Amino acid sequence: MLRPWFIQLQIDKSSAKPVYLQIADEIISYIRNGTLKGGEALPGTRQIASLLRVNRNTVVQAFNTLLSEGWLSASERKGSYVADRRLPAAPPHTPQTGRGDVIFFDDGLPDASCAPINELARSHRRIFARKAGWIMNRASEFGHDGLREAISKMLNHNRSMNTSPGQICITRGSQMAFYLTACCLLKKGDVALIENPGFKPAWETYLHAGATLVPIAVDSEGIRISEVEEALLKYPVKAIHISPHHQYPTTVTLSPARRQRLIELSNLYRFTIIEDDYDNEYHFGERPVMPVSACEGVHRYIYIGTLSKLIAPAIRIGYLYSPAGFIEQAGALRRIIDTQGDSIMEQAILELINGGEVSRHKKRMVNLYAEKRDFFASLLDYYLKDKVTYRKPDGGLAFWIRPVETTDLYKLKELAGRKRVTFYTPDRFSFGAPIQGIRLGYASLSKENLERGIQVLGKYL
Repeated sequence: MLRPWFIQLQIDKSSAKPVYLQIADEIISYIRNGTLKGGEALPGTRQIASLLRVNRNTVVQAFNTLLSEGWLSASERKGSYVADRRLPAAPPHTPQTGRGDVIFFDDGLPDASCAPINELARSHRRIFARKAGWIMNRASEFGHDGLREAISKMLNHNRSMNTSPGQICITRGSQMAFYLTACCLLKKGDVALIENPGFKPAWETYLHAGATLVPIAVDSEGIRISEVEEALLKYPVKAIHISPHHQYPTTVTLSPARRQRLIELSNLYRFTIIEDDYDNEYHFGERPVMPVSACEGVHRYIYIGTLSKLIAPAIRIGYLYSPAGFIEQAGALRRIIDTQGDSIMEQAILELINGGEVSRHKKRMVNLYAEKRDFFASLLDYYLKDKVTYRKPDGGLAFWIRPVETTDLYKLKELAGRKRVTFYTPDRFSFGAPIQGIRLGYASLSKENLERGIQVLGKYL
């Protein structure tokens, strides 16, 4: 039965603003004024498309935008519904056109408008049309076997690993992978080393498991191994969290010497390396740096990856790679909290992988983002010359910039906000005192909005 729809969405098909953003903005306005409340279910995309007389893919794109920004949540049983969360002071979405809209520099999201939505929709339809017993069958707690095999092959061929499907556990995004890792590896009182600045959602899972966190500074070569060695002499370290490919948020790559020394320390002190490789696909140089978990001699590792950055933020497909014994523990816990995952989505993604669409999409997006990265660097050089320092990243979807002079970045955000430009403040990345730096995502914004946003920041820096 179709859900009732009690609000009227207004769209203008003659407007320069994309219809999917008009739909997203209308829904955001109803959430902000309280008409749509947390937990309230929305109609299906097909029903909304019929009411608005637009293509269903347009509505799907709007929902993907709202899901990626946290305005909506989704589950297999409830469909899409308003997220139960404290609303931000201003709408954070990143419109592509329209001078009256907010320009939001996210922390490195891909361009959702380029996602292979049509191909994914066709794959879904094919799966539902099959005359098979999948409706009655329960999937494995480790994820769909075919997708586990495909991920294993991808890691072996593209990242120089030596994996087997039995060492892979599919998760609903990387955040579930962090949660499973924390609960299976850490217990109350265990010490975990973390990068500072770093990825706070992962820290929260370790704290939830009862761990004590010890921050380690990051410089131009990645996490400082000298500080790791000092911490090992003080604490019984159980694990270390790193993002060595493009460190979050600074984008620096962990140097070969530090990688090797970290592995030696892991073997000597018997702690586990938790490697967050969140955007491995986006490397623009000739030779991508291989993961630490692919290095010879590493024994205690948990490698976490995701397809969300490659396909679309709303596609919550992540994975764990680790020795089979740990994967058994992770699967047992996942069976308790999420019996079988999203088997249909996993099969649909598998079809795109096997059909070559994911590979073709990756090639298109790498070329697109490499060109946009260079354009963004030229904007920084022109509008922020002598005001900030930065290193053009060799991959990833964001820049890390540091003001030349000590700057109140919270005041900067307030001033830029008056011109409808916004960004994440340093508390999002900092353990303790806020660090001087801003992570600016460039991939999801149009060139016009990138330039206008940097102009505004240049005015107030």
